[in-house]
Amino acid sequence: MPGWVWVLIAVGVVVVVALAVWQAVSRRRTAGLQERFGPEYGRTVESAESKRQAESELAAREERRQELEIRPLSEAARSRYLERWKIVQAEFVDDPRTAVTNADHLIQRVMADRGYPVDDFEQRAADVSVDHPEVVENYRRGHSLAHTRADGDGSTENLRRAMRHYRALFDELVEPDADEPTARGRGDEDRAREPRLG
Repeated sequence: MPGWVWVLIAVGVVVVVALAVWQAVSRRRTAGLQERFGPEYGRTVESAESKRQAESELAAREERRQELEIRPLSEAARSRYLERWKIVQAEFVDDPRTAVTNADHLIQRVMADRGYPVDDFEQRAADVSVDHPEVVENYRRGHSLAHTRADGDGSTENLRRAMRHYRALFDELVEPDADEPTARGRGDEDRAREPRLG
């Protein structure tokens, strides 16, 4: 066989091996992102133009999160926020609209105290999704229901649901081990528990 045939065969083998390695790395990256972000992975893929774009966005969130100095709450701050939540929750009985607004503001204060930037809602949700992917959707739904309320379309049941959604994220943010992401190191029963009002 002429030498150029061997060169073509060698190039073909290198291309096949490179393609196999690339596919393996891609599958490993996808599996890692799915494990890290849980349901947030699926939501991001659905809302993106492509899977590749979604995975790039999630990877960028991880990189941004590494730059933030997220810290646990002090015990005093944690106790203060838990007491404040009880007050907000009690407000719901007499004034559900104000209670939902106050719950949103309280979550923002907790996030700021923990070190999350709080300037923009979408960025807050993206930042929180890295550490709390199981409950970030609750935050989005609560925020959406709160805005429905602000537009004058909020029924008491929608406000109650907004409070439940906010409570799910609040509980995660004030837990002593809140800097441990929910998708890692938590049992299914902890993830599945539904927040309660009262």
